[in-house]
Amino acid sequence: MEGTRPQRRARLLVLGAGPAQLGLLEAARRRGLFVIAVDRDPAAPGFRYADRRALISVEDEQAVEHLATADPVDGAIAPGIDWPVAIAARVADRLGISHPITPETALLATSKLRQRERFAQAGIPQPLHHVCRTLEEAGAAAAELGYPCVLKPIDRQGQRGLTVVGEPGELDAAYDRAVDESRGGILLIEELVGGPEVTVNAFSVAGRFHPLTITDRLLAPPPAFGVALAHAWPSSLSAAEVDAAVEAAARAAAALGVEAGPTYTQIRIGRDGPRVGELAARLGGGHDAELCQAVMGVDLNDLALRAALGEPIDERALSPVDRAGGGCVRFLVAPAGELQHVVGDEEARARDGIVDVRLYRRPGHRFGELRRGSDRAGAVIAVGATRAEAQARAAAAAECIRFDTVRVEALASQT
Repeated sequence: MEGTRPQRRARLLVLGAGPAQLGLLEAARRRGLFVIAVDRDPAAPGFRYADRRALISVEDEQAVEHLATADPVDGAIAPGIDWPVAIAARVADRLGISHPITPETALLATSKLRQRERFAQAGIPQPLHHVCRTLEEAGAAAAELGYPCVLKPIDRQGQRGLTVVGEPGELDAAYDRAVDESRGGILLIEELVGGPEVTVNAFSVAGRFHPLTITDRLLAPPPAFGVALAHAWPSSLSAAEVDAAVEAAARAAAALGVEAGPTYTQIRIGRDGPRVGELAARLGGGHDAELCQAVMGVDLNDLALRAALGEPIDERALSPVDRAGGGCVRFLVAPAGELQHVVGDEEARARDGIVDVRLYRRPGHRFGELRRGSDRAGAVIAVGATRAEAQARAAAAAECIRFDTVRVEALASQT
């Protein structure tokens, strides 16, 4: 009708524009949202989906709040990374805008220590652990727990400052690394639980926990620890083990007060059953939402957007639809050195069963040794009639892709 004003686009603040946020940012673009993306890296790959970009740290709470105040938004979300989840919840609360979890729940979900304390109160199985503030306390705790054990800061994510300590002689260096990465100098030392590791990706509506994909985390060898090289679905666990993992994840979400929105729970299946490693009140950062949509038809990215904007969610949208018998996210690792160019990605995309190929870095980026998730170079998402077929298709596509890098030493010698 002539004279009708165009409908206002809902405005969303997204904390992070890196590889872990690509799926949600792409989904926000498809929905036609006005997206303000925050990331301190001007080369962050997710900026291409944003209407406005803010070159500030996602951990700078004051700057994030100033941005959301100066450029008002309808919702805030921090997908794929832990620490900013609490920032998004607090900023949303202070500004009176929508958010699926309370600041109190967000704090529990982002503090390893508070989460461990709450799990203990609720009787949720988890690794044995001790808090330490000095090297002497760390040594005493490690001696009690036994070697190997895990040492990490309570206030860091993404394997930052995390070390598997194999013997007493390795403790000093591990302690120094953890303290260097820690914000407050408080560390957590845990038993190293053996057994397979799975991720329970779920979504809660009005306090009801809906488990979706339960994926095996296929991990990289040392010196990386806890870094997935692939997420494979369905899990190879028995049906009883899957049920036990889902029950543990649901109890963990309830203990932290998560009543709405996505959760991502990492669980080790030890000899005595599941142990909850940690729960994150967010989407997984390894294309878990895209894999869920590819194999189940459940659009986790869209559901997370709706929750962030306070929109009603029909629980029928959480009903799985068989789309594939198996699925896989296979991560790509580049040789160490400065990236010159990437070849073969289009060939990989054209192969049977390939849902998507994600490339994380542009030429000029310097790759180091694989130690944490942020060191990965990209990912292939594949489906098949079976899990084995999906994994084979992902492997074949990955073989097509070549990252040409030059050692930094070689570059220096040319100047």
